[in-house]
Amino acid sequence: MDRTKKLRIGDPLDVSTDIGALISENHLNKVSGYIDLARQEGGKILTGGNRVIVKGRCEGGYFIEPAVIVDLSHECRTNQEEIFGPVVTIMPFETEQDAIRFANSTSYGLSASLWTENLKRAHRVSAQIKSGIIWVNCWLLRDLRTPFGGMKQSGLGREGGWEALKFFTDVKNVCVKL
Repeated sequence: MDRTKKLRIGDPLDVSTDIGALISENHLNKVSGYIDLARQEGGKILTGGNRVIVKGRCEGGYFIEPAVIVDLSHECRTNQEEIFGPVVTIMPFETEQDAIRFANSTSYGLSASLWTENLKRAHRVSAQIKSGIIWVNCWLLRDLRTPFGGMKQSGLGREGGWEALKFFTDVKNVCVKL
């Protein structure tokens, strides 16, 4: 949590910035609404979730502190819907199967992150999680030559790699008899 508090929010052109603005006021309101919803669902905000006003060039931007939330069920809306903002919920689990069940309980499957020292476990769990990309011991590390896209209700098709060529290609057959 201390590391979250130390993240610098600001102008994305400043190399010391860690977190930039959300895309619009509507997006800011959506993310703020999920933080409020988390409270209503019994969640505790450990840090963040407040609007930030940045001075200078980005003063009119839609900045929000990254939020860390605990004490929510995996079945609540906050954990079942896509927020697309600087919000993380932390849910303890007893077994590997619990973690897999939590991860697969949502109708979305864009990405997942696994953190482990056990490479065999990483592969075993990754094989069971329904997600388009699974990062192991990292996040947002991506080679653009590899496919990216979600499963279930997260996205359609793949971008990047040979899969994108297939997805963005309309095959046509023109048959002419002479």
